Amino acid sequence: MCRTTKAVFEKTDVTPAQVSGISFCSQMQGMVLVDEQGRALRRPMSYMDQRATAEFRACQTHGPCVSGVNIGMLLRSLRATHAASTSVKDPLWKYKWVQSHEPEIFQKAHKWLDVKESLIARATGEFVMTRDSAYSTFLYDTRPGREGWNEALCRMYGVEMRHLARIIECTDVAGLLTEQAAQELGLCPGTRVYGGGGDATLIGVGAGCTAVGSTHIYSGTSGWVGTVMDHQAVDLTAMIAGIVGAEKGKYNYFAEMETAGKCFEWVKDHLVLDEVNVYLSKTDVAESQESVYESLYDYMSDAVAQVAPGSGGVIFTPWLHGNRCPFEDPAAAGMFFNIRLETGKVQMLRAVLEGICFHQRWMLECEERKAKTAPVIRFVGGGALSKVTCQMLADITGRTVETVENTKDVGAIGAAMLAAVGSGLFPDLAQAAAHVKVNGRYEPDAALKPVYDRNYRVFRQLYASNRKNFALLNRLKEA
Repeated sequence: MCRTTKAVFEKTDVTPAQVSGISFCSQMQGMVLVDEQGRALRRPMSYMDQRATAEFRACQTHGPCVSGVNIGMLLRSLRATHAASTSVKDPLWKYKWVQSHEPEIFQKAHKWLDVKESLIARATGEFVMTRDSAYSTFLYDTRPGREGWNEALCRMYGVEMRHLARIIECTDVAGLLTEQAAQELGLCPGTRVYGGGGDATLIGVGAGCTAVGSTHIYSGTSGWVGTVMDHQAVDLTAMIAGIVGAEKGKYNYFAEMETAGKCFEWVKDHLVLDEVNVYLSKTDVAESQESVYESLYDYMSDAVAQVAPGSGGVIFTPWLHGNRCPFEDPAAAGMFFNIRLETGKVQMLRAVLEGICFHQRWMLECEERKAKTAPVIRFVGGGALSKVTCQMLADITGRTVETVENTKDVGAIGAAMLAAVGSGLFPDLAQAAAHVKVNGRYEPDAALKPVYDRNYRVFRQLYASNRKNFALLNRLKEA
């Protein structure tokens, strides 16, 4: 942050005095235990960390269970939060892991923060959590008149209230930039620092999806489908919940997959690039002086475009780090299904993108059970940079797909929109969202529906057919 913030002033004519505020967007469901100076006491744990399997099972998998959670604990959580912690990756279990395995660090902890909240603490000396971050702990009561930390849930899970930070709105000023932080960042002391939001909260905002009923699909490292609602809903069978949004009274009905664009990165590293060193020297196409491609991903997209839809019957499952929705299983894994003698790397490459889109369609259809998703979907994230992927998503989902400018930075744009509302520049997020510009529109090709529907039916059967195999191969690693 210090390096890049200073680089902004070196590369533009903006001065530190012109900066009216700082706002963050970051990954969510991390756990950062800090001391009274806001310094991390141990390496933070990311949302993908799943080491706390024993703590998860010991606490809530006893007695009669639904979705892997004791029914009594589940009902108490649902009553207060309209959701429940059903994944070992949730931050609650990271907290419990440190409590069990590192008691000395646990006792020194002043506050339990998420990623952006730890940055706010470093910048201002204030210990806060925005409502969306607080909700992602599954300890935040969303009932009208009772909003805030739920002491009964904290007692049930063994969470110490002293570790929980003051809750603020995403548009609130969390604090002012300290002298030390200002010096490190190259900014002016006293600059306002806003609450900001998590990526699951702000990517939809930056995409312009702030109105009730609007739907966006994100494809970055992870991926999700989000639909704005004016009430909370939960679908335990599909692991979808209405999470707290950036605006009071609005919720994001949220279905997540752990690895989306990360799958395309994996295939780049392990199939596209030569990993076994057959050649004495090599230069990838994007680095060649004659190349017209800005990156290897652009070349890969062009290669995918030459393959017929359906990838010759090859199907890929994008569960490279387990999965959350519509099934929660950390042991689930990726696979290429139906490879034959005539299958080449380009078919496998296209199958990866199709597999990601199939999974997004699956989540979209699950959302339809309890939410009316939009007929026109905003598609954002690094995946939306590829016109091939955008058209593929439209064809597979049967929905019109729109893209926006600066698609990789929509989270940061959402954070800026919050600061703009907090400072009074806009009266609300709807006014700010009106400035988000659409730069692409893709209509589904009805002629491709039969082949995609056929492959999608097989795709959906692959988890059920292999669930026991995944458990046999991968749950041993957890132990």
